[in-house]
Amino acid sequence: MSALLSGLGLGFSLIMAIGAQNAFILKQGLKQQYVFWVCLICSLSDTILIYLGVTGFSKILNSYPDIIVYSKYFGSAFLFIYGAQNFYSALTQNSVLRPSLIDKSSLMNVVGVCLALTWLNPHVYLDTVILIGSISISFKENLHSFTLGVMFASWLFFFALGYGARFLSPLFNKKISWQILDFIMGIIMWSISYGLIFLKL
Repeated sequence: MSALLSGLGLGFSLIMAIGAQNAFILKQGLKQQYVFWVCLICSLSDTILIYLGVTGFSKILNSYPDIIVYSKYFGSAFLFIYGAQNFYSALTQNSVLRPSLIDKSSLMNVVGVCLALTWLNPHVYLDTVILIGSISISFKENLHSFTLGVMFASWLFFFALGYGARFLSPLFNKKISWQILDFIMGIIMWSISYGLIFLKL
């Protein structure tokens, strides 16, 4: 139980920081579009990466750091473009929007963006694979409990964020609310994009 709670606490501490992935989930939750699929993809991705971390994949990443370097530059470019789209949306939004009235993106498009925000982000590898992988060594006797705790934190947080966002929907019956959200998301995306360029690996 101690290992399980330690894993749960570590998982929450790493995942609760505001980032590109969480911002995307929040926006999809507010739009009430493909929330289940977005939360599922993020949760499964974290589960896979955490599993790789505790099973020693971090050694491979340390041996081949170019994997993270490539994701760093591709991720930075993607976040810059995605941030620009948010700024454009903030500037061109000219009507009152309700989640049910927003034009739907295709499921494939949403899935593609979600996967890119997850797998092109080197912070994901540093946190889930290398950091969690390193800490898991201290829980050799209770590795399964520790790992389940970290994984459960991801599932609980992502689904709570995605489905909890709808409680903020009344705030987004006004045009200005969506403009502010898009503008904030643009800042987040560009800030992370800029930070990745100077990220030392």
